[in-house]
Amino acid sequence: MTDATVQSTNKRSDQEPRVAADHVRGRPKSSTWRLIWRDRWIYLLILPGLVYFLLFYYLPLLGNVTAFQDYSPYLGIFKSPWVGLANFAQLFSDPDVLVVLKNTLIISLLQIIFAFPIGIVLSLVLSAIPAERFKRFIQSILYLPHFLGWVIIVSIWQQIFGGDGFINHLIIGMGGKPVDLMTNPALFKPMIVLQVIWKESGWSTIIFLAAIASITPELYEAAVVDGASKWRRIWHITLPGIRAIIIMLLILRMGSILSVGFEQIFLQRGGFTMDVAEVVDTFVYSRGIINGLWGYSAAVALTKAVIGIVMIWAANKLVKKFGEEGLF
Repeated sequence: MTDATVQSTNKRSDQEPRVAADHVRGRPKSSTWRLIWRDRWIYLLILPGLVYFLLFYYLPLLGNVTAFQDYSPYLGIFKSPWVGLANFAQLFSDPDVLVVLKNTLIISLLQIIFAFPIGIVLSLVLSAIPAERFKRFIQSILYLPHFLGWVIIVSIWQQIFGGDGFINHLIIGMGGKPVDLMTNPALFKPMIVLQVIWKESGWSTIIFLAAIASITPELYEAAVVDGASKWRRIWHITLPGIRAIIIMLLILRMGSILSVGFEQIFLQRGGFTMDVAEVVDTFVYSRGIINGLWGYSAAVALTKAVIGIVMIWAANKLVKKFGEEGLF
């Protein structure tokens, strides 16, 4: 027998007791199942989160079938009559849909143009602060509004900018006339965007700060040696270093371009007409819950979801044409 044959025989003889031992202990023979069994406690920790997403995110997707029914909650899904594409035909012939779509797109584009870059600017400013304690203090202040509900946010803004708020008291005290801020239709959309900036910009800096921290420090050291100024280091090192994260977040934002926040707008639309304050989310609520057009509102929501998927796909394809990696 050759040395290779002897070694192969010895190797098989060493493995046979292990396989036999695994079989005796009740462990699965398949390598995949063996790995799962080995990490079973980790999978057990994942199980509650998995069940949560299945019950509250994926299982409710089955309810989209009501978009093809004249759905009644008293009859249920199985007894409600089928109407085919009648709800979608009504959607594309409803003149209110264009008004709602215009309001939603305007607010969403304003948020992308003005609110999205604020997180990048704040992360650049925070990363330039050398004192760690002061940086953490500023971060805590910026993060705080994210944890406040929209009811509290709107109440704070009402106390500051409302008709009987701090700003008008200050103007009247100085001999001026009160300014209509919270109930002015022309200022409704800008105020919505300003609220989003104040509430969410600090929270969005977490991702950008993490991306900045992953940039190789040697690049900055080499730039300093070459005499690059602070602004040039930001332009040529920091921004290119976080470009992939910016593009990824923009692509994901395209998927929610028709979602501008139901609760925030619902709490403030009372004093405005439909052509000012009605968006897709509140439109679905008013038609479905208030007017009882359950199937029609489901068709609107399903169309919104499909448009979101198409927007993500189109944005990702456009990004790849410009030479970027994209999301998928």
